[in-house]
Amino acid sequence: MFRNIPFDRVNWFTSSFLIVTFFTALIGTPLYIIKFGLDPLFVGMFVAYFILTAMGITLGYHRLFAHRAFKAKTPVRLATLIFGACAFEDSALDWASDHRNHHKFTDDDHDDPYSISRGFLWAHIGWIFFKLYPRELNNVADLRKDKLVMWQHKYHYMIGIAVGFVLPSIIGYLHSGWVGALGGFLIAGITRVVAVQHCTFLINSLCHTMGRQPYCSKGSARDSLLMAIFTFGEGYHNYHHTFQHDYRNGVKPWQWDPTKWTIWTLSKLGLAEDLREVAPEKILLAELRETNRRAEERLKMIDLKKEQGTLSDCPVLHAAIDKLRALQHSLQDCYDDIEESFNQRVSVSRYALERSRLSASQVIQQLMKVDSLKPLAA
Repeated sequence: MFRNIPFDRVNWFTSSFLIVTFFTALIGTPLYIIKFGLDPLFVGMFVAYFILTAMGITLGYHRLFAHRAFKAKTPVRLATLIFGACAFEDSALDWASDHRNHHKFTDDDHDDPYSISRGFLWAHIGWIFFKLYPRELNNVADLRKDKLVMWQHKYHYMIGIAVGFVLPSIIGYLHSGWVGALGGFLIAGITRVVAVQHCTFLINSLCHTMGRQPYCSKGSARDSLLMAIFTFGEGYHNYHHTFQHDYRNGVKPWQWDPTKWTIWTLSKLGLAEDLREVAPEKILLAELRETNRRAEERLKMIDLKKEQGTLSDCPVLHAAIDKLRALQHSLQDCYDDIEESFNQRVSVSRYALERSRLSASQVIQQLMKVDSLKPLAA
């Protein structure tokens, strides 16, 4: 994980903060609950702060500032900057710079700040231990022009401490004295920070390790419903890396993406505008291209086994292979038709889109069926 990293580059301030907060949440918070119990107020504060802080990262730092996926009015921008600071994941300016480099140089050992190719632990948290300041920040010229972003960049530690730690402590004190102050600090402050941070970190590690790749398999990014649940929609990472400027991560109507729903709601309230969306034809083309690639890869392996004489004589297997081959040809035809129409800027009918989705679905099912008929060797 730490190959080619000189240990004199360790950022001791950041590393100490991450370590101390983690073990305080792991040990101190349970001890507090055992000693004083778990007050419903602190549970409510934890949930409220978790949602506001996580949204500060997902809606604000990520989709608004890093990707410019939509435009927001001042109240939204200010709120996300304040609660984003409460996550203690750097300023929006620093965060956006790192994230833009991650997309530009995905999986590159040198230029991707949290490349999964350097290991799960490095992508999850190890890279943060070696972040040096000040950094170049040469890819955020647009954000440097934003006075609110620069204000937060200058004062984000103070904002995070005041709103993220001191305020919950004050609320706890007003509720039940010094015991309440400690409870607010530990539960809504420290433990909430650790929970939000590691949910964010898991997008960089788990979502580049496990999950599906329905849109593109060239990089390591993967879709994970589990992580979408805990990160308000950020878990659809394969889609996001394929279409990074879309304000949606969960693009399907049934996918869990509260950040998308919040942005859409803000637009209806006049607080957000210019929501960027990828054309449905383009999304479908990516799905068809990836499904077609998988089918071709599987058929090439089958043909190789035929040449080697190691393919099973099972009639069911051969029937499944023949059906897969026919479906793959149909899928290629659908892809060619959609691509031609899209390139000519011709609107594709809903019927044609559904027919193509059905073909892709059939190919996927057939791939699974062929895989289930292993071993292919006699």
